[in-house]
Amino acid sequence: QTPVEHLHLVQKGGVKLYLRDKEGLENLVDYRGEGASVGQLALVKGSKANLNVETVEDTFFFLVPGHLFLELLNTRPRFAQYYLKNFSESYLSQAFSEIRQRKVALQADSGLFLFTTPIGDIVRRAPVTIEASQTIQQAAVIMAREGVGSLLVERQGQACVGIVTDKDFRYKVVSQDLDHQAPVSTIMASPVLTIDSQAVCFDALLKMMRHQIHHLVVERQGAAMGMITSHDIMVLQGRSPFSLFKEIMAEATYEGLYGLSRKIPMVVRTLIEEGAKAGNITRMIAVLNDQILERLLTLLPKDLGPPPLPFCWLLMGSEGRREQTFRTDQDNALLYQDPPDPATAVKAEDYFRRFSQTAIEHLVGCGFPRCLGDIMASNPKWCRPYSVWQRYFDNWILRPEPREVLHATIFFDFRPGFGYHELGTKLREHLTETARRQDIFLRLLAQDCLTTRPPLSFFKNFIVEKDGEHKNTLDIKGRGLVPFVDFARLMSLKHGIRESNTLARYELLEKAGHISPELYADICDAYEFLMQIRLVHQLRQMERGDEPDNRINPGRLSELEKRTLKDAFSVIGNIQA
Repeated sequence: QTPVEHLHLVQKGGVKLYLRDKEGLENLVDYRGEGASVGQLALVKGSKANLNVETVEDTFFFLVPGHLFLELLNTRPRFAQYYLKNFSESYLSQAFSEIRQRKVALQADSGLFLFTTPIGDIVRRAPVTIEASQTIQQAAVIMAREGVGSLLVERQGQACVGIVTDKDFRYKVVSQDLDHQAPVSTIMASPVLTIDSQAVCFDALLKMMRHQIHHLVVERQGAAMGMITSHDIMVLQGRSPFSLFKEIMAEATYEGLYGLSRKIPMVVRTLIEEGAKAGNITRMIAVLNDQILERLLTLLPKDLGPPPLPFCWLLMGSEGRREQTFRTDQDNALLYQDPPDPATAVKAEDYFRRFSQTAIEHLVGCGFPRCLGDIMASNPKWCRPYSVWQRYFDNWILRPEPREVLHATIFFDFRPGFGYHELGTKLREHLTETARRQDIFLRLLAQDCLTTRPPLSFFKNFIVEKDGEHKNTLDIKGRGLVPFVDFARLMSLKHGIRESNTLARYELLEKAGHISPELYADICDAYEFLMQIRLVHQLRQMERGDEPDNRINPGRLSELEKRTLKDAFSVIGNIQA
């Protein structure tokens, strides 16, 4: 509890940050390396230091006088956004309080490590390799001698052509009585998935979950430096979402999936408490929800029989963009291959009608509310063969009617969710190529982008509801996030970008030179901050037992949050200019 007079910028080295709880125990809450800073929160709050700092090696700092730091916050909006984009000030205060009360059970190597630690920092040893022509028996001997659970397979100097794990020995060698003298290449998995050593552990965890694997090769400057496993990350972060992901993968009953789905908000709460950025949290929600969907739809053919034609379950709206929060309404559809004859057409229509209706019921059981606009696969209009879906998009794009186009924007954010993904990808390619040169259609989308103005008055005051149940609040989704989503959709369709995620769309637009690096940075900071405010708001509502909504009362934010929120809303004006 000492006064903080300077902002410490780490020039070289690194520090560990500890927080003392009510019992006097030190809890490791963060690690900060080169380029990171220490002390900004205490300077903003005008409080004494909350954390004890310990260097982990020879460390050098730049010292920025506190008064200069505060002056920059007050006079440089971009500077203020940078220091607020990861956490809101009020959230951090609450998180610190919870740690002291032992409500947040951080362990020695957990917490923010998941989001700040480069994956290369937890690699324990260099990879153990084997030549592809060597035998399975030789591979087993090497693994036993080296005490490792996996080997990287090389072929004539080519690194990482495959990987062999102890699981391969159980399922491909022992269970199938495979010849032990066969080349190890016969049991290796290929290609090998890699991750850069500077990526944070959270990114590695997401990649493993998305591809349903347990090993990643860690590369430094293009060369393999080691191997990382899901267990390594689970040890790092004691309450890893990977545990829930594995439970979902193993569940074989609808009722079990209902219960597991309702655990997802608890995982989200943990991620918020541990300091995850909003973009990372929504990506994690999407991965877990996708796995629930995959397990549900995998179970259905056991009851209904196999589908008569290949199909693809489509995810729309925020699900399609991978931007769900705690619970969003269902927005989905079903696309199936064009039937070869009338008899198959009748059979397919009947099967997929029953399939979709049953799937929607089970998704409701998992806590996903029905779409009030009935944009669901259970609606016969949205459960159609490929040729019909192609006609839908052609009508929206080539013969646009203003009302129809505005109601159809949700469909332009779709992505394949389950089944024969190639069908969904083919449809995405068709609409992207069709839309990019259709000026009338793009003009209608552009006009729609201008209809939602930021909730700021001429004098930069918040515009809130004056009376009624939403008095003194504003809709942070409709007035704050939607304009960014709409603009990203418009620009992506105009320039032939197939990505559906909002921030990923902006990244591709910036790389292609369609928006400036400065505007891209402003958009990312603003969008992340708005999502963070929304998530923390909804978390507090859920903890009070209230239904989550998007109504924010700016009067309850700190002065710094208010200023940053105004800056974020101002970016909307910049993209609409």
